Amino acid sequence: MDIRGDGSTSVATPTRLSRFAFGPVLAVAAGVAALELALTGRYGFHRDELYFLAAGRHLAWGYVDQPPLTPLLARLSTALFGESPAGLRVVAVLLAAATIVLTALAARELGARRGGQVLAAAGAAVSAIVLALGHMLSTASFDLFAWTGIGVLVLRLLRTGDRRWWVPIGAAVGVALLNKDLVLLLAAALLPAIWFTGNQQVLRGRWLPLGALLALLVAAPNLYWQATHGWPQLTVASGISGQDGLANRLTFVPMQLLYLSPVLVTVWLGGLRRLRQEPELRWARPLAFGYLGLSALVLLLGGKPYYALPPLLLVMAAGCQPVADRAWPVRRSRVRLVGLLLLAATLNSVITLPVLPAHQLPAVAWVYKESAEQVGWPELAEAAGTGWAAIPPEQRSRAVVFTTNYGEAGALARYGAKYGLPVPYSGHMSFADWGPPPDSATGPVLLIRPAPYPQVEQAFTDCHDVARVDNGHSLANEEQNAPVLLCTGPRLPWSQLWPQLRHFY
Repeated sequence: MDIRGDGSTSVATPTRLSRFAFGPVLAVAAGVAALELALTGRYGFHRDELYFLAAGRHLAWGYVDQPPLTPLLARLSTALFGESPAGLRVVAVLLAAATIVLTALAARELGARRGGQVLAAAGAAVSAIVLALGHMLSTASFDLFAWTGIGVLVLRLLRTGDRRWWVPIGAAVGVALLNKDLVLLLAAALLPAIWFTGNQQVLRGRWLPLGALLALLVAAPNLYWQATHGWPQLTVASGISGQDGLANRLTFVPMQLLYLSPVLVTVWLGGLRRLRQEPELRWARPLAFGYLGLSALVLLLGGKPYYALPPLLLVMAAGCQPVADRAWPVRRSRVRLVGLLLLAATLNSVITLPVLPAHQLPAVAWVYKESAEQVGWPELAEAAGTGWAAIPPEQRSRAVVFTTNYGEAGALARYGAKYGLPVPYSGHMSFADWGPPPDSATGPVLLIRPAPYPQVEQAFTDCHDVARVDNGHSLANEEQNAPVLLCTGPRLPWSQLWPQLRHFY
């Protein structure tokens, strides 16, 4: 092992990298972007997107459930392209297209030639996770892009042995921390994998600590916000694990298959085998063991199955060149491969994108429930408007509109003005930080409550139904048939009620 003065080390590397297949890879990414943009205005906002819109109007270095980046992206995207589902989702489309390009770059780092790179791009393009996150802006939209980019940088570090790559890796991790703290799980899986697979030399010296320090400096404003607010993200994370942990563990393996695509299972299993067994890719073994380690951490913590998907895209990229070598020279095999990719693209588009009419969504919502969460928000505001009209005009200056979750509050903030509704309040997530109502608001309370919530109902007096939410498609999402209740007022001043009305999950 030759350690150079510039921080690099000479390691056994594969042959010189092939030229990057810019033309076909960009064509695949552009095709997905065009499809996403053509469909992005159908249906409506997702509940999380409505929350991001509201958070973007309350910019801060942190929120109880997330760092600041996604709300900032929501505000920038709508400022540039309009406050509509299509305007909000432009940034998600661009992130998905960039993720496709990064997957092809990862394949190139792993020795793929033109055919393997294009297949890697196509595999990412037809995957359910890329299509879904390209359609809807979420924290996972940026995570998928950022983690894939970090993976490409780590592969470059391992392939070249140049430890100076820890600096851009650190910067990328810092930016990812401004979006979601989950990237720490990736680091916790990759660093031991690098050590135990015989790549210890890239962990030595000053460059890794410098990269870690840079990550810390970039993420410092959000870390300071979390520290001064009692680390609420840990409370939210424990709520996710406590409420959904068992279901997440039981569905982890099936979701790995479905989120990528059953068509690609043999490709990523081949990539996993190739990373572990082929001598020329010995330097890249941390990718395989890092993915397995990350999967173990997600299972242990009861996290959501998609947390482990970005490294799986890279494992899939490792399996693309052998598949391309086998399939492309033989016409029959080539046609079969293209046919399978088109089948995956069709099925995943129908499931994750707004292809079907809204009234047909029950056919796919049982697989991908997020599609049903994009329907019915204007109708919820209309039902709330009916309830508001039942309040005598002379009492409205003292009245409050209160919702039990951030999706409903976000919907009323977006659509409520049409019905004369005031600014809504909620005790859910960061909406609680933007309240409470003034204690002078002693008048009626209009309460939107989709499920029985005694803790909330007991805070108000004499509640009765005045309207019901109907999304117009008989679609059984969370808000369908939710009652709109009119209560005579709060039992205590709002400042005293607020701590018991606040909830994180």
